[in-house]
Amino acid sequence: MLHKTIIFGLGLLTLANCNAQKETKTSTKNTVTGEIKDVKSMNKDENIIYFNEGENKFLKEYEMNVTFKGISEDSRCPEGVNCMWAGVAVAQIEVMGIATRPMTVNIATTENAGRNYHQSTDFNGNTISLKEVNPYPTSKDGTKGLAGKYRIGIVIKKGGENSTTK
Repeated sequence: MLHKTIIFGLGLLTLANCNAQKETKTSTKNTVTGEIKDVKSMNKDENIIYFNEGENKFLKEYEMNVTFKGISEDSRCPEGVNCMWAGVAVAQIEVMGIATRPMTVNIATTENAGRNYHQSTDFNGNTISLKEVNPYPTSKDGTKGLAGKYRIGIVIKKGGENSTTK
């Protein structure tokens, strides 16, 4: 009899917790979109170069060709969901200098050396940093419908400028 009472109590506690999460979804969603707008306005001082998935650009200023190959991992917490870990998106970027062979680098939205995630990498004396990955996953679809629709923003700093390295 005692074990039935304990199981019933745990069931009620679980249901109450689910209801509390549903109520906070709408307030969290509004907060997240406000924070994203602030981040974008702060980045206007930097020269962010945007790429759509599969797009290739030759950057004369840096004497390199950059191709956004795609997102190899996107475990970011969907909008409107409370997660234990914010997650990470890893962009695969192919870079090629005028006198070098192409090289594919992985740049992440989070710096975590333990998992080999780096927000920036060095190539030909330049530091390439990932600043934005859009669109953000949603709680409804996750990352399923985002393949081919990603857009990233990177910043390239020449070796002589203030730059952070990995």
